[in-house]
Amino acid sequence: MSESAEKTAVVTGAGSGIGRSVALALAAAGWAVTVAGRRTGPLEETAAAAGADADILCVRTDVSDPDDVNALFEAVRERYGRLDLLFNNAGTFGPGGVPLEDIGYEAWRSVVDVNLTGAFLCAQAAFRQMKRQDPQGGRIINNGSISAHVPRPHSVAYTATKHAVTGLTKSLSLDGRPYRIACGQIDIGNAATEMTERMQSGILQANGQLAVEPVMDAADVASTVLHMAELPLEANVQFATVMATAMPYIGRG
Repeated sequence: MSESAEKTAVVTGAGSGIGRSVALALAAAGWAVTVAGRRTGPLEETAAAAGADADILCVRTDVSDPDDVNALFEAVRERYGRLDLLFNNAGTFGPGGVPLEDIGYEAWRSVVDVNLTGAFLCAQAAFRQMKRQDPQGGRIINNGSISAHVPRPHSVAYTATKHAVTGLTKSLSLDGRPYRIACGQIDIGNAATEMTERMQSGILQANGQLAVEPVMDAADVASTVLHMAELPLEANVQFATVMATAMPYIGRG
């Protein structure tokens, strides 16, 4: 078991974007961080960016694969002996700009498998570990989205899964009470990542027009996740919305 950090975390989707920013923020705050994602190269880049003094474990993981998820959390147990935090971040938007009637079954299924089933599998594995460890307990933070509240045009798969993540968050919060397992959700709007590059060139609005939307630094999301993560287990941020101030969320549509 590592003695270099007081607390241990798993961050999925940690090879880029919000996942990388959160992993780096946790590492800088002294956490031991296991970074998970589908490609080893980007995970190693995240680890390198954290610096030589950071305690980072890279585990290639497809969160939609139960065997991969089990292997991820087994690696955490072997290295650290316990788990204090899961940031359930891995996600995909799926086919952007495709009308609902044209979305193929496989495209729908791929979004559901990652965004919802993947989040469930990781939460379930974390819950099991947190329930049986001593001292008992831990925290799960799910990455929701502004789309957990209101959709964008032509985003049925992404929106449906993000609404479902809210239900997952609430169920985990309730079921985790007897075991000191806290669960919260961060709903993010227009963090500057590869997924939101199109915001800066113009994206379809509810009124049918294209508009450039403001974005914010992903580091501002990471600082919010860090705050949620470092609360005592007796306190919980149930839902937080962090967004570019002037993005069209309030009044969308």
